[in-house]
Amino acid sequence: MARVQFELPAQFLFSTEMQIYISHVNQGGHLDNAQLLTLVSEARVRFFKHLGYRESDVQGHGVVVGDIVAQYKSEGFHGEIMRVEMAPADPNKYGFDLVFRMTETASAREVARGKVGVVFVARGERKVAAIPEALRLALFGA
Repeated sequence: MARVQFELPAQFLFSTEMQIYISHVNQGGHLDNAQLLTLVSEARVRFFKHLGYRESDVQGHGVVVGDIVAQYKSEGFHGEIMRVEMAPADPNKYGFDLVFRMTETASAREVARGKVGVVFVARGERKVAAIPEALRLALFGA
C-alpha cells in the first residue's frame, strides 16, 4: 500500500498542548494509534472552543467527523508534551478539513500529521447541513 502523502499549510490557525499519559501508550512503549485519535479529537474540541463554539452547537449545528487520515513521523512517549496545531482547509458545502501536526514540544520532533474531515449536521434533524455562513466567512473569507 502506498503511504499517505499531503502538504501541511504554511501557517496554523490554532495550537494547543497536551501530555501523553500512560493510558495513551501501547505495549510497544509508544503512543498508540487509537490514542492518537483521542488526542486529535481533544485538540479539535479545543479548536472549536477557541472559536467560541461547542461542537454540539456551532451556530445551531452539530459537528461530526466524516473521515480522518493520520501519518506517523516518529514515536511519542509517556510523559512527553505534544503541541497539536490545526488549520482549516478544503471547504465544501457541508464541512471542511482540519489539518493537524503534532510535535513534541521540547525537541520540536514531529510525531504525526493528518487531517480530520468535519461535517455539519442540523441538530434536530440529524442530517447534513451547510457550513454556518458566519463560520465559513471567518475561516475562509468571501
